[in-house]
Amino acid sequence: MESIQLSVVHRLPQSYRWLSGFTGVKVEPLPFNGVDEDNNLIGLKLLSHEGAEAWQVMQQLNLSLQEIQVDCAIVEWEGEPCLFVQRSDESATMCRLKNVGAAIAEPLSAQYPF
Repeated sequence: MESIQLSVVHRLPQSYRWLSGFTGVKVEPLPFNGVDEDNNLIGLKLLSHEGAEAWQVMQQLNLSLQEIQVDCAIVEWEGEPCLFVQRSDESATMCRLKNVGAAIAEPLSAQYPF
């Protein structure tokens, strides 16, 4: 699990849902006015790895989340492997990823100038 400890994970800014008929395989952005509690996903991508290594790290993160019974799936999004989880599992997911050593990239806010 050494590669997880060198991983930086970023939450994608949009919400997603499973594409009809492709649950666990394909996602699409959730419309701004649409709220589907049963099919509301967040996406996580790696900032620290690319290519085959990114797929391997995502697989390790996936297994780690399965250990705590968080349903998730790795889906290619915009050419990169991304991990998708239910919005309701976001807190548990972030906590678990931090506990296994992944760093979580947070967007900077203008209220914290340097």
